[in-house]
Amino acid sequence: MHPTRKAVVTAAAFLVMATAAGCEPGAGAAASHRDSATPGCPTALSRAKRAVKKAEAVNAPWRGPTTGPEAVHDKTVVYIAQTLTNPGVAGVAQGVQEAAKIVGWHARTLNGQGTPEGLKAAFQQALRLKPDGIVISGFDPSTTPAEVKKARAEGIPLIGWHAAPAPGPSKDQELFSNVTSRVEDVAKISADWIIARSNGRAGVVLFTDATVPFAKRKSDLIRKELATCSGTKLLSYTNMPIPQVNSRSIKVVRSLMSRFGSKWTHSAAINDMYFQHAAPALRAAGKDGAGAPFNIGAGDGDPSAFQRVNGKEFQAATVPEPLSEQGWQIVDEFNRAFHHAPDSGYVAPVHIATAGNSGGALSWDSEGYRQAYRKIWGE
Repeated sequence: MHPTRKAVVTAAAFLVMATAAGCEPGAGAAASHRDSATPGCPTALSRAKRAVKKAEAVNAPWRGPTTGPEAVHDKTVVYIAQTLTNPGVAGVAQGVQEAAKIVGWHARTLNGQGTPEGLKAAFQQALRLKPDGIVISGFDPSTTPAEVKKARAEGIPLIGWHAAPAPGPSKDQELFSNVTSRVEDVAKISADWIIARSNGRAGVVLFTDATVPFAKRKSDLIRKELATCSGTKLLSYTNMPIPQVNSRSIKVVRSLMSRFGSKWTHSAAINDMYFQHAAPALRAAGKDGAGAPFNIGAGDGDPSAFQRVNGKEFQAATVPEPLSEQGWQIVDEFNRAFHHAPDSGYVAPVHIATAGNSGGALSWDSEGYRQAYRKIWGE
C-alpha cells in the first residue's frame, strides 16, 4: 500500500475529533484568533469540510486504462520543458524517460528556459531531431505557432502536459491529448482547504503566473471558490511568473508581510515552488514554519513540496499531480497515437497531501500504474 493511504484512517479520525472540538486539524496554539471565531460562512464551510475530508482520504487503486495497443518499438520522443526549474515539469520528464526505456524508445528532454525565445529555440531543435512525437510541457502551444504548424504538417503527434485548459484531445491547440488533472477540481479543493482550515475566516494571499493561461485560469478559479465564503478575504492576488519566483520571492513576501501583517493567515499558489522561495522571507520575519500563514500549493506535489509539508516548513498542504504516473501516461498516449487509436481518456483523481496523511512519502500516485501500463504494452 502507498504510504499516503496508510495514514488515511488516522487523518480522518483526527478530522472528526477536530470538528467536534470546533476547530480544524492542526489548529492548536499556533492558529490565529480567526480560526476559533464563529464560522464566516456556515453553508460553504460545511460543504468545504466534506470535500476536503474526501480528498485527504482518497484511496487510489488504479482506475486508469487496462486495455490498449501493445507497444511499438524504436520510437523517438522529445520532451520540451517550459523550464526545468519547475519541479512538476521536471518530474513528468523523469516519468517519460522511465517509461520510454520500458518500451525501447529514445526520449530526450529540451529546456525552454521559461522564455518565448527559449521555447521557440527548443521546439526548433526538437523538429530538427525528426522525432516520432513531441511533448509540450507546461506551456501553451500558441507560444510557438509556426513550430506547432510544422510539426503537424510533418505528421508528428503532439501531446501536452498542462498545455491546455482541459485534459484530453485539444483541437484548438492541435494536441492528440493533454495530460493533466482537471484544473477545476484542483482549484476548488485548494480553496476549500483554506475555507475548512480557517473555519471560514481567512486572510488569503494568492500567487499566480499570469503569463501561462493554464496557471492563470487555475488561480482565477481558486479566487472564485474563495469568494463563496463571505468570511474569507482575498488580501492580494499576486502575479509572479514562475521563472522569476527565485529572484523576486523574498522582496514580494517582505512587502506582503509589511502590508498585511497578522491579517495574512493563509496562502495558495498555482505551484508549490512559490513556498520554497517564500520560506526564507517568512523565516526572517520570525514566522513559525508550522504556523500562519498556512500555505497550500495547488500543484504539482514534487518531492521538495512533500518535504516541506512533512516537515511543517512553511507549507501545510499540497494538491499533488501524480508526476511519474503522468509521464507514463504520456508514453501510453503516444503509443495509442502511433496505432491511430483514440486517446485513453484517463484523468487522475484530485488529492490533498498533508503531514497527517502522507505517511512520510515524497510523492503521490495511483497504486499499480506501472504494472497496468506494462500489461497493456506487453512488456
